[in-house]
Amino acid sequence: MPGYFGTRTRILASVAVAASLGALAGRSFALSPVAVFAVSGIALAGLAAMVGEGTDQLSHRFGPGATGVLQSALGNLPEFFIGVFALRAGLVDVVRSALIGSILANTLLVLGLAFIAGGLRHGAQKFGGGQTRTMSTLLLLAVAAMAIPTIASAPGGPDRGHETEISVIVSLVLLVVFAASIPFSLSKRGPVVGAEQDVVLPDAIWPIGLAVAVLLAAGIGAAFVSDWFVEALQPAMATLGMSQSFAGLVVVAIAGNAVENVVGVQAMLANKGDLAISIILNSSLQVALALTPILVLGSLLLGGATLTLVVSPLLMASLALATLLAAFVVIDGESTWLEGLALVGLYVIVAASVWWGGPIPA
Repeated sequence: MPGYFGTRTRILASVAVAASLGALAGRSFALSPVAVFAVSGIALAGLAAMVGEGTDQLSHRFGPGATGVLQSALGNLPEFFIGVFALRAGLVDVVRSALIGSILANTLLVLGLAFIAGGLRHGAQKFGGGQTRTMSTLLLLAVAAMAIPTIASAPGGPDRGHETEISVIVSLVLLVVFAASIPFSLSKRGPVVGAEQDVVLPDAIWPIGLAVAVLLAAGIGAAFVSDWFVEALQPAMATLGMSQSFAGLVVVAIAGNAVENVVGVQAMLANKGDLAISIILNSSLQVALALTPILVLGSLLLGGATLTLVVSPLLMASLALATLLAAFVVIDGESTWLEGLALVGLYVIVAASVWWGGPIPA
């Protein structure tokens, strides 16, 4: 097995393992929550890079659709466990903000950074328009569905006082749509549009079992690190004076999307537009269509705080505007670094809007 790992992969694996052990040691010896929080974030990034290595290997064997679905599912494992642990700790606002922040981080920050990095290296880049349009449509549908509970349960609305019931109905519908979308994504096995024809030596391609094992190991490791991350979250945010909204919308969302941050930018730098778009938008879709509904339904069984789809007008408006801008940018099947800068710019504005929300209580 070590013979398949190049120098870069060994360095990434060493960082992931060392940071994970460091986070475990910090938790075991009751070190500063801020230190555990920071080291856990580094560990998540290292594990994300290993997911990126495994995903790149699978892309040699499968199309961008299938690879994107698998990678996004594994990449969202930390977000799932972060949500479960935070709900059990009663941090409902953090979970709600983190779910919306995850969609915002993917559709604005990660997609924007990928476009900037790829555009500066390769100029205008192209990717398949058909699959992109479908994913954009599904994402707009998910955002529209998530807006209904907020609007319908507002003062004077028909569902006032029934926030949980309408959230459950919407969640079930979104899960049905998600299940129906999987066969479409898996059917996209064509060549990567715009990709450079890199020559890959047979010896450099991992056996499929090794690639899957690396992906699973990195995903499981990220789940454990996520537990330690959440454990240090509340005291760390109290020390740093961040609001629950900012912690969930920005800090937790970026940490949970570390996989997409690394893999999406790497794919665009390699001029693999189809793979990058599939990974990034599939991750947003899985959060909107699967992860959010699962956590809403799961919160009813966890015995802790109940999660609903009712959010603040600011978060709902930010989510709608971000999704519309991202869909408008990718609909033509071409990206530039300036479009990426526009996406990142909107993300910074949204993040700044929740900075002054008050600190998390100790």
